Amino acid sequence: MSNDSASLNLAGKDVPLPVMSGTVGPDVVDIRKLYGQTGAFTYDPGFTSTASCQSAITYIDGEQGILLHRGYPIDQLAENSTFMEVAYLLLHGELPNKDELDKFVYTISRHTMVHEQLATFFRGFRRDAHPMAVLVGVVGALSSFYHDSTDITDPQQRLIASHRLIAKMPTLVAMAYKYSIGQPFLYPDNSLGYTANFLRMTFGVPAEHYEVNPVIERAMRRIFILHADHEQNASTSTVRLAGSSGANPFACIAAGIACLWGPAHGGANEAALNMLREIGDVKRIPEYIARAKDKDDPFRLMGFGHRVYKNFDPRAKVMKATADEVLKELNISDPVLDVAKELEHIALSDSYFIDKKLYPNVDFYSGVILNAIGFPTEMFTALFALARTVGWVAQWNEMIADPEQKIGRPRQLYTGSAQRDYVQVGDRK
Repeated sequence: MSNDSASLNLAGKDVPLPVMSGTVGPDVVDIRKLYGQTGAFTYDPGFTSTASCQSAITYIDGEQGILLHRGYPIDQLAENSTFMEVAYLLLHGELPNKDELDKFVYTISRHTMVHEQLATFFRGFRRDAHPMAVLVGVVGALSSFYHDSTDITDPQQRLIASHRLIAKMPTLVAMAYKYSIGQPFLYPDNSLGYTANFLRMTFGVPAEHYEVNPVIERAMRRIFILHADHEQNASTSTVRLAGSSGANPFACIAAGIACLWGPAHGGANEAALNMLREIGDVKRIPEYIARAKDKDDPFRLMGFGHRVYKNFDPRAKVMKATADEVLKELNISDPVLDVAKELEHIALSDSYFIDKKLYPNVDFYSGVILNAIGFPTEMFTALFALARTVGWVAQWNEMIADPEQKIGRPRQLYTGSAQRDYVQVGDRK
């Protein structure tokens, strides 16, 4: 709590409001008692100026381009850590020592299998169903298979559920992909690391040995780390809101997946790649650049700028280097990738983009990378969900353990009709 205080004058009455300070970042005016003192609410569409919780997990400074997980800069984690280290950090607050990491990796690897009946569950979907539609269903269904980890009042059950979700999500995402292309599911190989195991389950086939390309594995590891958590975004807030009602963790994560599916959120990298395909040829880029600059044209360049980051997305620098590594390793000739590289060059040198701070963001580069690796665009958001599950689980655990957390109940500014009496149908005009 800060020593400062704020005051609101309403109807001639001064209302004192405490001011709270975090470790870093802006102070927060505590309005919890405002309605009781004045009978008034605050109005904040989208909650863009409202702190809905206290959290010690992730910090973002959009003006300075800073993203910290438990205090560690995202670029340092992406370059030096494994995904399991980052998962442990988000869950437990500190980077693990070797013994802690070995135990954690062992625990996660022993939860990678899914109940055999889930294979039957998959067959209830159309083969051409969107992977996100499949994931919403199968993740929510996990609560019907794992009754021994749905009691949210038991810290041990919460931990087991967290481990299960982190471990099983790569298996489920790989199964969704295999189902869509008519190939048999592959069981996890627990001798492989988290990312390598996922790549094998996705692209391997039972009759052949799958050799993991270290450049591709490193790229996927970075993508997973860079998408692991991002503070109180729409899907994370959805997970917290669902969890505040006491819903089981599998249902909460399924709710997060449903929210992430939106094109304004997790679908942004898919939208960016679709835009590159629409442009189609490097020769057409000037036409689309002109359209982007025309305020009367509805066309917008996808994958540029960010709602939170006003200067640059700190994840994009790592993603750009990763994209360069992947494209060099695979030596792919693809007009879409040619368009992406030229569009990136223009955006980084054109004064229009520089002045408006429309730099390529993490969605632009991740879409290019995933396309080069061979993932169909409809899998992009599913991969995002795989990575973000770690952050959702950490945020959910933090919320459940917070004694001040109450069931979420936003209020409204009502603009409908005032009270009126019912009129019989024959008397209505």
